[in-house]
Amino acid sequence: MPHPHLPDGVHVFERGWLSSNNILCVDARQSVLVDSGYSTHAVQTVDLVSGFLGERPLDRLLNTHLHSDHCGGNAALQVRYPELRTLIPPGQAALVAVWDEAALTYAPTGQVCTRFTVDGLLVPGTTVRMADADWEVHAATGHDPHSVVLFEPVSHTLISADALWENGFGIVFPELEGENAFAEVGATLDMIERLAPRWVVPGHGAVFRYSAEVMDRSRQRLDAFTKDPRRHARHAAKVLLKFKLLELQRVKQDDLSSWASSVSYFRLIRERFFSSISIDDWLADLTEDLVRSGAATRDATMIFNA
Repeated sequence: MPHPHLPDGVHVFERGWLSSNNILCVDARQSVLVDSGYSTHAVQTVDLVSGFLGERPLDRLLNTHLHSDHCGGNAALQVRYPELRTLIPPGQAALVAVWDEAALTYAPTGQVCTRFTVDGLLVPGTTVRMADADWEVHAATGHDPHSVVLFEPVSHTLISADALWENGFGIVFPELEGENAFAEVGATLDMIERLAPRWVVPGHGAVFRYSAEVMDRSRQRLDAFTKDPRRHARHAAKVLLKFKLLELQRVKQDDLSSWASSVSYFRLIRERFFSSISIDDWLADLTEDLVRSGAATRDATMIFNA
């Protein structure tokens, strides 16, 4: 909701980690929403937006990238607001048009996203008008090769998606697929450092003040992952498991193992980084880590989201 340090007309619906934050930008002429959360939270997304706008329409929906937790509410918003125009970063519009769930990563991650349509592109190097201001569109590769961030240069406000959090950044998915993307994460951090934002609206977590310490934490994290890609791979596997727990809330341990064994990202991570361990032993070890850290609880047969 309204934040004392953000520009007038910029309202943040801070969501849990299953759904990305939603940023609603309103002025006298139009209303624009940035990112729409996960599919299973789509009703809540629509309720938050319509509850704020009342009789006003939602005019545009922008996605910073097409991971399921950032665009899962698109379809429900398009039903609620039939004149809504949806814009995404370049590179995946053709995949959305044919709804290629493998190429869009929904099937490989074992996540869901309701099919939606696209009306235009968020092209890096251009600007988009929101809340009576021109926001710059910047490419933010690394976490996702097509991701963008949005920067308002007068207030120095950055909508950073998963390129920068207060304590790090999102999983570097191309690295899991065998591409060299840690350098792209570094380039994105360099770009954000050059922008010198004052306040950052992340894809997950609370709005925070940008500082050298914030950037240092991300660079230290990136350095650790670069030196030990297995550490990043293990972290990614635990995040994917935790995400599924957030979605399901409770699941039989056998069913969670069956789900993980059927998800191609898990198979890929194990085959590339942990092939000496059986998949059952590896999943048991990951699950134990979640329980030990307090991210999950369990009994004899079930595992629960903490």
